[in-house]
Amino acid sequence: MSTVARVKRKSIPEIRARKGAEPLVCLTAYTTQMARQLDPHVDLLLVGDSLGMVLYGFDSTLPVTLEMMIAHGAAVMRGTERACVIVDLPFGSYQEGPEQAFRSAARVMAETGANGVKLEGGAEMAGTVRFLTQRCIPVCAHVGLMPQAVNAMGGFKATGRSEEEAERVMRDAQAMADAGAFAIVLEGTLEPVAAAITAALPIPTIGIGASPACDGQILVSEDVVGLFSDFTPRFVKRYADLGRQISEAAAAYALDVRARRFPAQEHCFMPKAQARSGGQARSPA
Repeated sequence: MSTVARVKRKSIPEIRARKGAEPLVCLTAYTTQMARQLDPHVDLLLVGDSLGMVLYGFDSTLPVTLEMMIAHGAAVMRGTERACVIVDLPFGSYQEGPEQAFRSAARVMAETGANGVKLEGGAEMAGTVRFLTQRCIPVCAHVGLMPQAVNAMGGFKATGRSEEEAERVMRDAQAMADAGAFAIVLEGTLEPVAAAITAALPIPTIGIGASPACDGQILVSEDVVGLFSDFTPRFVKRYADLGRQISEAAAAYALDVRARRFPAQEHCFMPKAQARSGGQARSPA
């Protein structure tokens, strides 16, 4: 009796071991169907709190709740077999202190089955990251441009432009590595700064609007395939225009419905006698 070999999911140690090796391919995923399409091609899928803007139409990630992240994290896990899956801790679910962060992260891990969590913050969050990693919760850090700090920063702005900013991002990244993070997302960081951080750290850096020198790259999948067209950041490369194709398909469908071209007989359920003979259906009366 033959057995089908089970696909092995990429582990946190495997992701960490990619430092300086083949670049990590990372994308976001929020739904089961999108995860299924991406799973064969990526090393890591991030269930990002960016879903608040991409799926829910929020102006920022701040309204996203822990319950939303858990629901979408579980959906992505149902659609994957091989990718390492990381789930964002949303704003307000971990900043209060290490104990709150542990409760939130433990819920995410237990209720989704994900490999780990991601949180934003630099040196000020080092104690929390250390608390989590010492309790067997893998943490991916996120420094540089941090969307959850949009109000404090006065908008979505690239960082590292001044010597002071560059030093701060370097300190933040080093603090996260020292605290036990297995990887670090570097977002919206000037290229030379991101390259220097990558060279200095012993763990992988995953760039988004950072540097080709990073150990991996991540983008929002909807940006990559042209499904989120409200705004396209300069660091995004669009590989498809599915948004346009969906609009064209909807327009063609609308024309067919209004002209009564759809549904045709082949789209309808016919009585068995008619299906066998190909004739006209008689009234059941």
